[in-house]
Amino acid sequence: MDKVADFLALFNSSKHKIRNFEGCTHLELLNDIDSPNIYFTYSYWESSTDLDNYRNSELFKAVWSKTKVLFIAKAEAWSVEQKVIL
Repeated sequence: MDKVADFLALFNSSKHKIRNFEGCTHLELLNDIDSPNIYFTYSYWESSTDLDNYRNSELFKAVWSKTKVLFIAKAEAWSVEQKVIL
């Protein structure tokens, strides 16, 4: 857990840039209740193109290169969509 503080500092210094990236309408950081060293980012994007543009941006490359070295396991990511159940 010695890297958690480093991760949180990095997230806090980057979150406003990510939130202001074109197409990002929401970004939050979630922490697993039972595992204090497991975090999830949860974001909304106007379109998959906007998300792809972010993933291919210099901002993402800069943040990700500093973030991934702090992980003890391979990161996982999902793209999901909200479904309305009638």
